[in-house]
Amino acid sequence: MFIRSYRAADEAAMLALWQACGLIRPWNDPRKDIQRKLAVQPELFLVGESAGEPVASAMVGFDGHRGWVYYLAVRPDHQRRGHGRRLMAHAEQLLVERGCPKINLLVRTANGAVVDFYRSLGYAQDEAVSLGKRLIPDL
Repeated sequence: MFIRSYRAADEAAMLALWQACGLIRPWNDPRKDIQRKLAVQPELFLVGESAGEPVASAMVGFDGHRGWVYYLAVRPDHQRRGHGRRLMAHAEQLLVERGCPKINLLVRTANGAVVDFYRSLGYAQDEAVSLGKRLIPDL
């Protein structure tokens, strides 16, 4: 798998990938999420490509205090080949290069397999509560 930055031509493939991986939610417009990411650190919107087609993604960000990863996804027929690990290692390296001291992730509590995946990469549950407030409705 080759890792590169997102290109405009990737949009349909990203939407299909996220749908296949169960990442799309009715209250989040994934097209708006893509446009928001392209406005801030677009080089950190990563695409994993295999045989010339997108098969994986990760939206990475650094706010000066913490790094974040969203939309980490690997197409189901490409899972268990190390693509997720490679994407996360690449994301971590990009954040280290920017001086990022810590990376945070949000995983839905019902997604135990993904929690196990991140634990296998050395991630641990923080003693924190995630709170959110929508400022701009997507729908």
